[in-house]
Amino acid sequence: MHMKIKIYTAGGTIDKIYFDAKSDYLVGESQVGEILSEANVEIEYSVETLLRKDSLDMTDGDRKMLYDSIAEDEHDRIIMTHGTDTMVETAKMLSPIAGKTIVLTGSMAPARFKTSDAEFNIGFAFAAVQTLPPGVYIAMNGAIFNPEHTQKNREQNRFEEI
Repeated sequence: MHMKIKIYTAGGTIDKIYFDAKSDYLVGESQVGEILSEANVEIEYSVETLLRKDSLDMTDGDRKMLYDSIAEDEHDRIIMTHGTDTMVETAKMLSPIAGKTIVLTGSMAPARFKTSDAEFNIGFAFAAVQTLPPGVYIAMNGAIFNPEHTQKNREQNRFEEI
């Protein structure tokens, strides 16, 4: 029996860790599996890391690889963690994929931070992917967004409809 929900990780702030020696944040191991395990999630899922990049560093080639991975995946319910800066761009690029419910999420602060929105957003995306009809969505700030009508408001550090 295959997993019910497939989770792909592409990097972004949600997986950033602080390197003291460099005084810098770099994308590290995904925290999604740990978050779901700690939440005692019983629904079958699997996690696969595709990229470990800040979304501002993603290339068209990276996005094509993300597209191909999801399009070829046997699962019809997919979550992707992604950096928030270009999440809308990637979501729009995934929109031609038919017959799958694809939910992108991330966080404004690293999952390892006590005040991060990561755990809430992962849980919210997990609920969304189980209940939404096929299509591509962004689950952030407690709301579901259509990528075609969404932008990140960098000044207010949240997503909003346009």
